[in-house]
Amino acid sequence: MKVIQPNCRVQFAAEDVEFILSVLGSPGSASDYLVKLLGDEDSRDLILDDERLLRALLERGGCVRVSTRFYFYILVRHAFRRAGLESRDVADYVAEVLAEFARSERARCVVPGQPEAVDYLFEMLSALRGADDRTSFLIRAHIGNYSLFLSGVFPDRIRFREEARGFPGLRYYEGLGRAQYRVASDHRLAQRYELSEIFSTLADRFEATRVALNDISDRLFFLNEPGDAVESMLQKLRN
Repeated sequence: MKVIQPNCRVQFAAEDVEFILSVLGSPGSASDYLVKLLGDEDSRDLILDDERLLRALLERGGCVRVSTRFYFYILVRHAFRRAGLESRDVADYVAEVLAEFARSERARCVVPGQPEAVDYLFEMLSALRGADDRTSFLIRAHIGNYSLFLSGVFPDRIRFREEARGFPGLRYYEGLGRAQYRVASDHRLAQRYELSEIFSTLADRFEATRVALNDISDRLFFLNEPGDAVESMLQKLRN
């Protein structure tokens, strides 16, 4: 496990800049000026809030060439704004979680001292009992992220398993994720990595955050790159 931080906005690739220019730029000096604006943090954030970027991502579909981080940030940021979640840092953090967990191996909980990675939420909770201070923080953050990822991206799968097999439903994921984010927000490492406010917001607004991700998933089912990662996550949807 590693500490996930809101880094999407500072890790855009050359193709992301090209995409922005293709949507918002114009021939000549105007495009040069736009590139300069992207180098300024405040201007960059305002540019990324432009609805035309979101529309272009949705309309161009498979024809668009952008990085995973850029893709997720634009989708999450605009979905969160519609839900009244205005913090760019929270959107950036959640986009980074999606970018990480889109690769199924990143969604696994690797506990120091255990030979195998942990996939089940009850195993993650059990691992907390013998964990040291740092590992405890990492596990709690991972449980919060994992609960948000599964309930945000695969809500229909969770509902089906609840109705057909009596498995825990969305409220279980919300309660677990909210509780772990809350405890993690008070940890000294959350302050060190400047995550306290992000975790606190996710704890307070877990349901709103989850529903906003549901909206993205319903409209786009965006986790399709690579395709086998989605299938792996469906197989690992366990409690």
